[in-house]
Amino acid sequence: MRISIFGTGYVGSVTGICLAHWGHQVIFNDIDTRKLDMIEKGRPPVYEPGLDDLLRKNKGHIATTDNPVQAVQQSEISFICVGTPSNGDGSINLQYVEQVCSDIGQAVARKEGIHTVVVKSTVIPGTTEGVVIPALEKQSGKKAGKGFSVVSNPEFLREGNAVHDFFNPDRVIIGAQDETSGELVKQLYSPVDCPKMITSLKTSEMIKYVSNAFLATKISFANEIGNLCKVHGIDSYEVFQGVGMDARINPAFFRSGIGFGGSCFPKDVRALIEFAKTSGTERNILQAVITTNEDQPKKLVQLLKRHLDIPGKTIGILGLAFKPGTDDIRETRAIPVVRALLDEKAHIIAYDPLAMDNFRREFPGISYARTAEEVLAADAILIVTEWPEFDRIDYTGKTVIDGRRVERAKKTAGMYEGVCW
Repeated sequence: MRISIFGTGYVGSVTGICLAHWGHQVIFNDIDTRKLDMIEKGRPPVYEPGLDDLLRKNKGHIATTDNPVQAVQQSEISFICVGTPSNGDGSINLQYVEQVCSDIGQAVARKEGIHTVVVKSTVIPGTTEGVVIPALEKQSGKKAGKGFSVVSNPEFLREGNAVHDFFNPDRVIIGAQDETSGELVKQLYSPVDCPKMITSLKTSEMIKYVSNAFLATKISFANEIGNLCKVHGIDSYEVFQGVGMDARINPAFFRSGIGFGGSCFPKDVRALIEFAKTSGTERNILQAVITTNEDQPKKLVQLLKRHLDIPGKTIGILGLAFKPGTDDIRETRAIPVVRALLDEKAHIIAYDPLAMDNFRREFPGISYARTAEEVLAADAILIVTEWPEFDRIDYTGKTVIDGRRVERAKKTAGMYEGVCW
């Protein structure tokens, strides 16, 4: 099948390259020609393990263009994979979605037959019906279901595991206006053996938000219980190991520590809060999830103060990415930690295997180490991201405040404190 991908971020790049691996002809479109040039040269525009090899192997199935009309004309299905960043009130900004819909609509106006548009961007329930379809109809002069069809197909890709998740999904959710378009997209995913659920457009959009909000809730719940365990000298990890043995509960995401970050959980929970607000419904639990998450990184600095007079001291930071396996620093817990340390007049030396260049753009005034071992010369070390290599360091004689439960630090540090254990 011939497929056009609008947007070459994490979702667009992974989706397009993986579809090419299944033998489809894929053409990427983006307003950022630098990203398109990277794809042409065989380099993904985002870091994701395994994606570069996959791109090189399937280069013959991949093309690029900065002309949206050409992208639509050379495809049967268009995937909208552009970002939906947060507005100041937490609601999602749809400017990129609206622009792509305008571009696709103008191209559809010149095309014979029915073109299928798949919304993979994360959008609040009602967006496909209330924004995407009207924009396509306005620009194309055609009616949905006649000149084009629209499908909602949310992504469930974890950064650092996105290629694996694409080829091994728990489920595929397809929100469809009509049976034909739903079955067409379902057929795209025929190589994977998992449940494929066809729903209404709004239901599909809601499933994405509820999934992320529930996982975020498990993390914040684990952190709140972890804080209580810390006060009473109880290991929260042992608690949740026992709790997770209950088949009704499941142990996944019960990792107490300093909270969640990234491009999805914080943004999606805030968007759902704002959606509930505009819908006139309560959002007490969702608000508590965000409040707990924003407070949790402060525990690192609070614990450090018990053992060290911070002003003028050099504090080492191990980990800057929001999670291991990525260079993404969006909503990383390292940001509030570094800001708090700077407020305390600390000197900072930081290290991360992948994210230092991105973090340096946000904090050019702090020092960056060449190796993790170099950070150990600091007066105290804070562990912010659980990179595997941090579990191979000798912390003997060091003061370590651990936000991610790195076992090597727990066993070897001279003075060790865990946030929730």
